[in-house]
Amino acid sequence: MNIAPLADVKARFSAYIKKTQSEPVIVTKNGRPVAIMIGISDQDDLERIMLATSPRLQTLLDDAEHRIQETGGMSHDDVWAQVEAETKAQE
Repeated sequence: MNIAPLADVKARFSAYIKKTQSEPVIVTKNGRPVAIMIGISDQDDLERIMLATSPRLQTLLDDAEHRIQETGGMSHDDVWAQVEAETKAQE
């Protein structure tokens, strides 16, 4: 993993973009990490990163885990029925 100060990243942005194709770049400000740069090779990479950092998705997953612990979960058919109902409601 590459660690670089913000001033250096700003001055050599293209070089750091190139580095992200082989490893993440941690950007620091005053010696503290403030951002991470990750290379994206295709649309699937972008979607995975967006989902992994989505507060809304994390809330849904946390709520689901809580319900599973309380109730023992839902059947496969019930899950897909709920997904279909919510999808129709959003249309």
